[in-house]
Amino acid sequence: MSTTTGHAQRVRDFITDGIRAGVYGARSKLPTERALAAQLAVPRSAVRDALAVLESGGAVTRIIGSGTYVRAAASEPPPAEPSPPSASPAEIMEARLLVEPRLAELAAINADQDDFARFDDCIRQGDAADDFEAFEHWDAALHQAIARSTHNRLVIELYAMITRARDLTAWGELKRRSLSAERRDHYRREHHAIVAALKARDAAAAEAALLGHLERVRSNLLGR
Repeated sequence: MSTTTGHAQRVRDFITDGIRAGVYGARSKLPTERALAAQLAVPRSAVRDALAVLESGGAVTRIIGSGTYVRAAASEPPPAEPSPPSASPAEIMEARLLVEPRLAELAAINADQDDFARFDDCIRQGDAADDFEAFEHWDAALHQAIARSTHNRLVIELYAMITRARDLTAWGELKRRSLSAERRDHYRREHHAIVAALKARDAAAAEAALLGHLERVRSNLLGR
């Protein structure tokens, strides 16, 4: 588990334990991101990631300009994530090509310094990855970080459904068979180009770079 993931898990556990123990009752307001980060000695980005997961799971709700609140049914187990529809690798690629390049525009506008730091971490870890599992993990983490950096909850949930659909298909084995060392180096260079465009807030360049990257992935995976 990466340090970033471990910090977010620590925050989730702290809040979940507090809800179960009654420290945070139904409809009560949670401490601010800054306060939680200071109390738990974690980055604010980890707090933000934890709150996003808790919100998508139904435990809390965030109100812009007001704060984060425990939902009224917090004493009950959060609802299960909706099951994604069955989808083939070809259908998943079609969805990704339709959705992800447009994410770049929102990401270029809305990403903040914490998001940029998360991009850099994914790039650094992906560059250092020397086996398929590690590279695939950080590849997926970067694309998820781009979706999260839109700060649009509907967009984030839409991309989460694509990720869940990917987990239920033969995607991983297909990707493993398609991924040579040369192709991995191509993907790394493309990831760098995408992040550079996002950090420059060049929406058109980011969209073009992400589209080109996904077209290469589709060609390598599906031969078209």
